[in-house]
Amino acid sequence: MRSIVVLDAPSNLGLRPPAPGTVPGCYKLAGALREQRIVQRLGASEGGVVVPPRYDRGEWQEGDGVFNAAALASYTRKLADRIEHHVRAGDLPVVLGGDCSIQLGASLALRRIGRYGLAAVDASADFRHPGNSDRVGAAGGEELALATGRGQEDLTDLEGLRPYLRDEDVRLFGIRDDDPERTELGALKIATVTVGDLRAGDADALARSTVEAFGIPQLQGFWVHLDADVLDPSVMPAVDSPDPDGLLPDEVVALLRPLLRSPHCAGLNVTIYDPDLDPEGTAGALLADIVVSAFDVS
Repeated sequence: MRSIVVLDAPSNLGLRPPAPGTVPGCYKLAGALREQRIVQRLGASEGGVVVPPRYDRGEWQEGDGVFNAAALASYTRKLADRIEHHVRAGDLPVVLGGDCSIQLGASLALRRIGRYGLAAVDASADFRHPGNSDRVGAAGGEELALATGRGQEDLTDLEGLRPYLRDEDVRLFGIRDDDPERTELGALKIATVTVGDLRAGDADALARSTVEAFGIPQLQGFWVHLDADVLDPSVMPAVDSPDPDGLLPDEVVALLRPLLRSPHCAGLNVTIYDPDLDPEGTAGALLADIVVSAFDVS
C-alpha cells in the first residue's frame, strides 16, 4: 500500500481577476480542505507547501500571450521537483491547488520520469490555444493545450521536454455535452467522455476501461486531475466558471474510485474550488468528502 502524501500548491497564477483590484480566491482551496481534516481522514503524510510567486499581471494586455508566464514557468519547475520526488519514492501525492495551471507541474514531473497518461475530470477541456482562440491569457483554461505542446515555448517546452503529454495519452471525463472544443479534440484523437456519455453508460466501468487502456507497456502510469467545476453548480457553486448540467457527487466518486485504486495511478490534484465563494464552507466540505470517499477511506 503506497503512502498518500498531501502537498499544497496554492497558486492562482492561471486565472483572471474576478473583479478589478482583486485576485482569484482558489489559492485558499488547500487551507479550506485542511480545515475539513482531509490529511487525517486520508491517513496521509504531510507533504508541506510549494509557495507560489506573487500574482501580478503587470502591464499585460489582451494579445500578449499567457499572463504571469514567467512566474508560471518558475512555479511549474518548483512544483514538479516536489511531485517528482514523491513519485520516485513510491508515494501517492495528492496535490491541493490552486487553479488548473498546477497540472503543468505534475505533467512536467512525470515527463522527467517517462511517459504518463492523464485522466482529467473537468467541466471543460482547458484546451484554449493560439490555434483556436484569440483570447489566450489565462493558463488555468489552457493547461491541457500547453501540456500537449500547444502555445508559447516558455511554457510548453520547459527543460526541452515538449510535449509533457501526448494527445493519445489523455482521457477527459465530465465535459459538458455542448462543449465547443469536442470537434477539435475528436480530430486529434483526444478521448472525451461527456456528462451525457457517463449517464448513458456506467461510470465505474468507463473508469476501469481507462485504467486498462493506461496499463500498456509504453506507459509508466497516469495522473488524475479533478477540477471542482465538473460538479453541477447546484452542489458546487464555488468555482470561477460554474457550468450547468454537471455531475453529481456520487457520479464523481464512482468515476474516481477505480482510477485512484489503480497501482498505475501516480497521483491526484484537486483544483478551482474558491472558498471566497463559499462563506458557509458547505461546498468545501462536500469536496473533501468526495476525495475521501474516492479513496474509499471511512
